[in-house]
Amino acid sequence: MSERFQVVPASYLVFPQEDRVLLQLRQGTGYMDGYWATAAAGHVEAGESAVQAAVREAREELGILVAADDVVPLTAMHRTNGDGQAISERVDFFFTCTRWTGEPRIMEPGKAAKLQWFGLDELPGAVVPHERYVLERLRSGVPPIVAFGFEYA
Repeated sequence: MSERFQVVPASYLVFPQEDRVLLQLRQGTGYMDGYWATAAAGHVEAGESAVQAAVREAREELGILVAADDVVPLTAMHRTNGDGQAISERVDFFFTCTRWTGEPRIMEPGKAAKLQWFGLDELPGAVVPHERYVLERLRSGVPPIVAFGFEYA
């Protein structure tokens, strides 16, 4: 019997405000350092739902409180980098949030160099590619499920 296919789940919390979105500049993580990314994101931990992970990441990374009821599903992304490694096979849950308590700030300076609002039409050049895919479609609408990194016939 072959080994069962596995994926790594992660939650992303996008904070849209009018025609802007809050991004953080990654540093010291070993993954896409020097690239801008959604302001709060991370792996879903054992025993935790994707929504609970998004709420936790907002608190840990931005120091803000987000109610689970204010976490709105945006899209699910099945993605790969195509190397066949289990760690490279992902399911990402993207959510939006427009209400929170507190002022977003960098809580993990070893992982984020800056936190900044960007216009949706003025995203920086270096944005994590799969996140850029979602951000560029915020205004026009993102399908409920998307794939990224797979070859299509």
